[in-house]
This record gives sequence, C-alpha cells and structure tokens, in this order.
Amino acid sequence: MLFHLDFYVEYPADMEQKELFRIWAEEADAALGAKDAGVVVDLWKAVGARRVIAIVNVDGPDMLDQILLDLPIMKQHGQNVQVEVTALRRYEDFASDVKERLG
Repeated sequence: MLFHLDFYVEYPADMEQKELFRIWAEEADAALGAKDAGVVVDLWKAVGARRVIAIVNVDGPDMLDQILLDLPIMKQHGQNVQVEVTALRRYEDFASDVKERLG
C-alpha cells in the first residue's frame, strides 16, 4: 500500500538547534536507507519549514504504524513531531475503475 506522510517537526524553546540537527541527521540516514531499500518511494523537505513529505510503500497500516514508532526522530523527539497520513491509490487503478463504471 502507498501512503503519503507529512511530518511537521517542532522543537521546544529550551532545546538547542544543534541537538535537533543531531536527531534529524540520524533520521535522515534512516530515511535514505529506507529509500535505498524501496520502502520509501521518495522524500522531500519543504523549503523554509521543518516539514518533510514522503511517499512510502508498505504492506499495510499496521506495518506503517510499526515503522513510524521505530523512527529515530519519533523515539528521541516524538512528542514534538506530528505526522499526517493519507492512504493512496494508484491513479491508473482509479482511472480503470471509473471507465468500467461507464458501462
């Protein structure tokens, strides 16, 4: 299943930016490793924001939930990370379905 993930990363006023960057660097290594393994289809960083967008391909929502819980940024900074998840359907499948419904 394909999922669109939208990560919003905040950090408390008493946290040094360098500490956030240390955690984010560890997360980046994990994310790029997952991309090399084919779990992450692609990743983007929103310019000027602490926002990362990913498309992932996993077996289902249970597996996605397990992966999210194990991410370095979630383990070390999870109380300051919000993730919006949207299940995706391949457009080709949708288009085929629509054409079949025409009769």
